[in-house]
Amino acid sequence: MNDRTAPRIEVRVLDRRLEAWGLPRYESPMAAGVDLRACIDAPLTLPAQAPAVLVPSGIAIHLADPHLAAIVVPRSGLGHKKGLVMGNLQGVIDADYTGPIMISVWNRSAPDTEPIVIAPGERIAQMLFVPIVRPTFAVVEDFSAASTRGAGGFGSTGS
Repeated sequence: MNDRTAPRIEVRVLDRRLEAWGLPRYESPMAAGVDLRACIDAPLTLPAQAPAVLVPSGIAIHLADPHLAAIVVPRSGLGHKKGLVMGNLQGVIDADYTGPIMISVWNRSAPDTEPIVIAPGERIAQMLFVPIVRPTFAVVEDFSAASTRGAGGFGSTGS
């Protein structure tokens, strides 16, 4: 997909500090997501294993397309190196949601380790835009075709 065929996403800037810190953008030519910043007034300390905290991203978006969604996920380096992950694992932004994008942050590090400190304007998460398939449902008594696996559940295909 090139820029001529890419969907147009409307973005409202809710926190003007983003104009200096940097609006969400792709940080490399082939990046999958745009970074989201912590729009907070003072450093935020997250002790290990403490409850998740909602951090404003300073933006709102309107996808306006039922075949698109945005997914808020951790930044790989922060999750691996510091233990900063999403409190809800990932956040799904529906096409009709137009409110503030909030980032649920959680310090997954072991108890009694150093807390994570998030600075105002720090890039703390990323947002991906993904296609959504919206199938129709057909209620049936029996499936129209058999599968090799059938109803085999957890572990039924091997270890």
